[in-house]
Amino acid sequence: MPDVSVVIPARDAESLLGLTLDALHRQDLDGEVEVIVIDDASRDGTAALAEARGARVLRQERSEGAGPARNAGAAAATAPVLAFTDADCEPEPGWLRAALLALTTGADLVLGPVDPVSAPGPLDRTLHVGAHTGLFETANLVVRRAVFDRVGGFPQGFETPGEPPFGEDVMFGWMAVRSGARVSFCPQARVRHAVRPRGTREYLAERRRLGLFPRLAREVPELRRHFLYARWFLNRRTARFDLAATGLLVALALRRPLALVALVPYARLVHRDMRTSGRRAAAIRIAADGAAAAALARGSAASRSLVI
Repeated sequence: MPDVSVVIPARDAESLLGLTLDALHRQDLDGEVEVIVIDDASRDGTAALAEARGARVLRQERSEGAGPARNAGAAAATAPVLAFTDADCEPEPGWLRAALLALTTGADLVLGPVDPVSAPGPLDRTLHVGAHTGLFETANLVVRRAVFDRVGGFPQGFETPGEPPFGEDVMFGWMAVRSGARVSFCPQARVRHAVRPRGTREYLAERRRLGLFPRLAREVPELRRHFLYARWFLNRRTARFDLAATGLLVALALRRPLALVALVPYARLVHRDMRTSGRRAAAIRIAADGAAAAALARGSAASRSLVI
C-alpha cells in the first residue's frame, strides 16, 4: 500500500502536465507515492503523456469538471492519505514530506503555500496563496482518507453555462471542518503554479464570475469570518470601489461635492496600478472592478445573500 495517493484532474493539459509529474518524481519522501491522473475528456495527448510518465490514468469520456474527477481519483486511490494538486502546478520536493509530517502531528487536513512559477503580468492568470484563506484551494490540499470518506468527497459545484463548476473545494473544506477535521497550514508544503497569459476579454469574464460568491457565502456562512472583508465585501478592493461609486453618485445626484472624498481610497489603488502596470492595465482593472461590482450585485439579489 502506498503512503500517499496524489490525485490530479486534467483536461487538455498536455503542455503542462509533464512538469507536474516530473515534480512528483522529485519528491524527497522515503515512502511510496501513487500518482493518479483523471483525464477529463481531453482532446489532446494528456492521457498518453501521463501514462508515459508512470501515472495511473483514469479516463472520463464526458467532461464532468474537476470536482467529480477528483472524486473518481479518490475512489480509485489505495493510500490512507489523499493529496490533491492540479495539472498546472509543480510541487516542490519537500511538499509531501512536510504535509505528511503535519498529519502525524495532529492535523487531518493540510494546506500549504501556492506561489506563481514566475512574476505574473497584470492580466495573467495564476494563483497565490500565502495563508489559510478559508477557500481550501485544491492546488495544494492533503487530507486523511478517512476524513474524505466521512464527508462524501467533493460536492457538486455551482453550474454556470459554459463555465466549470464553482465552489466545490470551499464546500468540501468546510464540510470537513464541521465534521471535526483539524486543519493546518504548513509553510513547508509548497506548490508552484503556472502563469498563463490572459487577454482583456478573458480577464473581464473571470471578474464577472465573482458573482457566484454571494451564493457560496450563503452555503458556507463561515466565509464571512474567514475570507470576506468586514463580512459583507469580497475584499478590500471591492470595498473601496463601492465606496467610490457611492461617493460619486451622492456628489452628482445630491450636488454634494464633499462626497467626492470617498473616491480617494480607490483613486490610490488606481494610481498604484498605473505606476506598476501602466495606464492601459489600470484602465482594464477599472472596467473589471465595475464588472465585478455588477456581478456581485446580481448574485446578491439572486441568492438573497449580500456580498459586494
